[in-house]
Amino acid sequence: MTMTSTFASLSFESASYAPSPRRRDEVWTTERCFIRELYNTPSDPEGSLAEARVPPGVTTVLHRLVDVHERYVIREGRGRMEVDGVTRDVKAGDSVDIPAGARQRIRNTGPLDLVFLCFCTPRFVPECYRDLEND
Repeated sequence: MTMTSTFASLSFESASYAPSPRRRDEVWTTERCFIRELYNTPSDPEGSLAEARVPPGVTTVLHRLVDVHERYVIREGRGRMEVDGVTRDVKAGDSVDIPAGARQRIRNTGPLDLVFLCFCTPRFVPECYRDLEND
């Protein structure tokens, strides 16, 4: 199945970070992370799945997803997750529940890339994304 990135309509900035040769089709976003969509199609509006990669020392933009419940599953690295002002340390194997509309961001606190899966219900569409730092 061929999917067009739903992140394509978000504006992208040039970055000094390079795409990973292991992760084809990832794109650098203004959220300050790489995103690679694994499953996101209008024919299945119930959910979507993406992989995010945050380079060492980077904190993603404080944002919220309107009417979209998100869950992270940390696959590699470690970081500090903030959801509605509550922070906690996360590492490979941890999961994070992010209620719809919650203010959120994550910081890579380790020396290696922080990689996690993002499962959204209903599926992620660019219209649900709200940048809380730059808008």
